[in-house]
Amino acid sequence: MSILSYAQKIGQALMVPVAVLPAAAVLMGIGYWLDPDGWGANSQLAALLIKSGAAIIDNMGLLFAVGVAFGLSKDKHGSAALSGLVGYYVVTTLLAPGGVAQLQHIDPSQVPAAFGKINNQFIGILIGVLSAELYNRFYQVELPKALSFFSGKRLVPIVVSFVMIALSFLLLYVWPSIFNALVAFGESIKDLGAVGAGIYGFFNRLLIPVGLHHALNSVFWFDVAGINDIPNFLGGAKSIAEGTATVGVTGMYQAGFFPVMMFGLPGAALAIYQCAKPSQKVKVASIMLAGAFASFFTGITEPLEFSFMFVAPILYVLHALLTGISVFIAASMHWIAGFGFSAGLVDMALSTRNPLAVNWYMLLVQGLVFFTIYYLVFRFAIQAFNLKTIGRTEEAEESVAAQPVTNQSREERAVKFIDALGGGDNFKTIDACITRLRLTLVDREKVNEEQLKALGSKGNVKLGNDGLQVILGPEAELVAEAIKAKVK
Repeated sequence: MSILSYAQKIGQALMVPVAVLPAAAVLMGIGYWLDPDGWGANSQLAALLIKSGAAIIDNMGLLFAVGVAFGLSKDKHGSAALSGLVGYYVVTTLLAPGGVAQLQHIDPSQVPAAFGKINNQFIGILIGVLSAELYNRFYQVELPKALSFFSGKRLVPIVVSFVMIALSFLLLYVWPSIFNALVAFGESIKDLGAVGAGIYGFFNRLLIPVGLHHALNSVFWFDVAGINDIPNFLGGAKSIAEGTATVGVTGMYQAGFFPVMMFGLPGAALAIYQCAKPSQKVKVASIMLAGAFASFFTGITEPLEFSFMFVAPILYVLHALLTGISVFIAASMHWIAGFGFSAGLVDMALSTRNPLAVNWYMLLVQGLVFFTIYYLVFRFAIQAFNLKTIGRTEEAEESVAAQPVTNQSREERAVKFIDALGGGDNFKTIDACITRLRLTLVDREKVNEEQLKALGSKGNVKLGNDGLQVILGPEAELVAEAIKAKVK
């Protein structure tokens, strides 16, 4: 497996723990709505909700260890998640400041500050990856008859615990240097201020075609390099009190996405619709309207982005550039809102009473401007360069516009997906994230891309020699499970 493919798999696995963030966002968002002034001090219900959400945010390192171990395991078994849990507790217990003082025979006051931050997301990801690799290596091992109870999946947590002891002794000496390097990187990005936020926004969109944006997001949104933008924002009053959040700054790596996802991309969708041939406008309208609604309401942008990403790459580069500009403007003007899932209407509404949300309503004004900019830029580019966006090719070629038959059962669709992907014997691995089937195939040449488009694919991304991502939208995970059930 190539480095790119493996990085893509880690990026996919990161979505398992990230998927719990909406729960924290909803709980804390409602809590702040109920008590916008006291942040739980004036309402028991608000305090209950805010504290419940904080239980998720405060344990993101643990969630990353468990979620990544589960997400990278071959058979997605609970034993892999348990192994990640065991590994996390072994490392964070041994390397807690008290444990380090005992192991190194030093006064607790002399323990490096890095060990006070050992339970962070970077450590969680590291432990999750190692636990998954150990699981994949040992989960089918058979021990001698006398020890057969500990064979297979029961063996893995035991192996993980011993490996994590070795890892802890290694980290005992190298973690301070790693921690200082990560903090230095995070500080260098922070020092760039709004410019750094804009650069991040540009690359966030640019990496979507290969699915590596999740790995980039973990640097800025979580505590990999000391930035931790999402948990610090969702922490609200607690983050302010602890000094981990700054009003007008925390949330700067999130806020600028709202104008793009809620307004910019719908503006692009309108331009694509208006540039379509009259004979194809009806079916283009249905695709663009569905994509624009998903982008505005939930912040899920891939159905729209993949409609022009490959047929008109110049539009996608312009989209990435405009996203960077939007994030830069919001950060420089200190217009702040945050999210737990994505930058759609739901998350904006939930964040408005958060004490770290500053002039959030100006993001709506910025959004209206970006709707106009996206519309004008996309319409000009499509017409000036005669770009073959949806509805501008010959009707016989417009297979992208084909829509899945809605009255088919999931099992019936799974059979058709299997056929389009080369048959049941053509699968090495079958996975999914929120919007993509992520597949490793025996022979990618057997894939019928036209048939996939007819089944609802918004685009297909090829990675390495055998990797394929099929962009389906929110149904991807359900389709993946249905395919697995049929292939077994």
